Amino acid sequence: MNILTEVHDINTATGTMRTQVFRPATSGQFASIIFYSEIFQLTAPITRAAAIMAGHGFVVLVPEVFHELNPIGTVLAYDDIGKDKGNADKFTKPLEHHDSDTEALVAFARAQTYCNDKVGAMGVCIGGHLTFRAALNPDVKGAFCLYATDIHSNTLPCKQGNDSFTRAGDIQGELVMVFGKQDPHVPAEGRSAIYQQLAAKEVNFSWLEVNAQHAFMRDEGDRYDPALALQMYQSAVAFFHRTLN
Repeated sequence: MNILTEVHDINTATGTMRTQVFRPATSGQFASIIFYSEIFQLTAPITRAAAIMAGHGFVVLVPEVFHELNPIGTVLAYDDIGKDKGNADKFTKPLEHHDSDTEALVAFARAQTYCNDKVGAMGVCIGGHLTFRAALNPDVKGAFCLYATDIHSNTLPCKQGNDSFTRAGDIQGELVMVFGKQDPHVPAEGRSAIYQQLAAKEVNFSWLEVNAQHAFMRDEGDRYDPALALQMYQSAVAFFHRTLN
């Protein structure tokens, strides 16, 4: 279906968070997906990914994940300067601030006339971690995490005992974890630790490891795998239609 794109500035506990909204260009109420980006924020590949999901009948909200640390509208380049800045932001913003961002996004979605009350989350790289983190919120009924970083290593700032790995058992909705076997950011031992933790905590989750590098979904650069990306979009659409609709 055709889609509309809007920009909203959402109030959060830690400041204004610019969010792009992609939604079906037709009347009705639709389930919402919070789409968490890489460290580079709302790049062209991220907005294209959000548009694909919205075209399948979802309202997709893409927030600036480091809104406290950058001027509104900041998009980092896929180069060393952008990577260094994004990683610095990643290791500066506490997970608790991401939690309050998620709360604000859920409240925003449910206040819109074109949204129903069902909310899911999807994300790539650090956004995969933030999707996992969003699943700790009981309002998030489904979470599709693509090559989520920093869960196994517990390297993101947070209060003691409030890291995502430790709190995996608090996830109430359904979870999908997807990793590339050739991803150096989440090596085999890290993937195994996450799997074992989810199983031990009896989380309702699905697990997929594919032959791909980190960022295989990003439709720019040498690591892009178009066939796998298409498979993941199809899987995510089916997952959200089942868990949210």
